Amino acid sequence: MALYESIETDRMPALKDMELASFSRRAISFLVDLAIASFLFFVVFSVIEPFLIKMGWIKSDQEIIFALNLNWYSIAWVVMYFGLAVYFGNGKTPGKCMIGIRIVSTAHERISLWHSIERALGYGYSTLEFFFGFIQFFLYPNRRTLHDRIAETIVIREKKKKTN
Repeated sequence: MALYESIETDRMPALKDMELASFSRRAISFLVDLAIASFLFFVVFSVIEPFLIKMGWIKSDQEIIFALNLNWYSIAWVVMYFGLAVYFGNGKTPGKCMIGIRIVSTAHERISLWHSIERALGYGYSTLEFFFGFIQFFLYPNRRTLHDRIAETIVIREKKKKTN
């Protein structure tokens, strides 16, 4: 059980003594969210595909697929999904909610829309150079990955609510 440790605990006293999320919890929640994003992509793009063809953004003989490669719509979808889910979930995507972890800003009381989008874009940087940004979880204090440091966030375990 690792606790959040920082010289700046006076800056964010709410984070003092919070349990950090493990790598396995973070990885599982990421995969769950990726599966949800893929499903939503299929649903949404199957509905709007005729409009994209009509607007000339894609060709009628081109098939829209959700692939984690360099097509503009897959990248935009992933950034939009993770950015908006983190912002509207106040640090919890559906996958993080299921696993019991939360993203917390180390700079503000609540994670902002910009920090959410910035963190989502940071996933791209974390995948560069053979996923070294994710491996930094094991190298840096407070288990922060590259996208955590970019967006000034940290991932913690949610405290279980006590029932009376």
